[in-house]
Amino acid sequence: MKKLLASLLALLLTACASGPYIDHEFPSANQDSRAQFLILHYTVTDWPKSLKVLTSGGQVSAHYLVRDDPARIYQLVDENRRAWHAGLSYWAGNTNLNSASIGIEIVNQGWVDTPNGRVYAPFPSAQIDQVIALVKDIVKRQGIRPDHILGHEEIAPGRKQDPGPMFPWKRFADEGIIPWPDAAQVAAKQAQYEQGPLPDAAWAQEHLGRFGYEIARTGQDDRQTHDVIATFQAKYRASKDDGVLDAETAALIDVATTKGGMVLAQPQSQSQSQSQKP
Repeated sequence: MKKLLASLLALLLTACASGPYIDHEFPSANQDSRAQFLILHYTVTDWPKSLKVLTSGGQVSAHYLVRDDPARIYQLVDENRRAWHAGLSYWAGNTNLNSASIGIEIVNQGWVDTPNGRVYAPFPSAQIDQVIALVKDIVKRQGIRPDHILGHEEIAPGRKQDPGPMFPWKRFADEGIIPWPDAAQVAAKQAQYEQGPLPDAAWAQEHLGRFGYEIARTGQDDRQTHDVIATFQAKYRASKDDGVLDAETAALIDVATTKGGMVLAQPQSQSQSQSQKP
């Protein structure tokens, strides 16, 4: 009787509403989130200009904007809708990442070229705290894989530089958000490459392409290869992102593309941290 009354009520409501009645009684198990990637950016300008560009007719947007001062999160686009943040993009065979990603823009001035080289602006710690809290929340709700949390530069190397070498990716790794090359394996490989010949451009192209980057297998030490190596370094060895395949970089790439080489940290709980204090 209750089921019959519910059906009659549904029909009555349908008659009063515009559009067809849709029954949601049989959800399919064969589904997942539309959002498969989480892409991090910096805005290359201040807060007022960042907000204007991302909310007006500038043909660019993001799901979230994280302000620097005060550190605060603003949602600009609903997660179920497509934001225009990734542009021409590629990762591990996936293209047009706007359609399968959530974008976070972080207010930051980016970089300036000086007589001593390019200088990147730092990120305030309070702002990064907000970004980490937001990323953790999105990942938990959307089920995004740790290896699908990327910087804009990774999906468009050479064309984009954000969030740049000042972005604290290692902290994200220490928090268990993204995987990181195992330090012991890297040290062993680095010692090996320091003793023997370094890999060539063809090796780098094959391994970096396997890792996820879009890179042509030309076998030549060309501009694209330099840009992709520099992009990889900016994330995993930010102290020197010169695009040169030295022993440390080769070791990082080797470990990152070896099964079991990328590890995901298990961050300590607050109670564990307190118990270990002297």
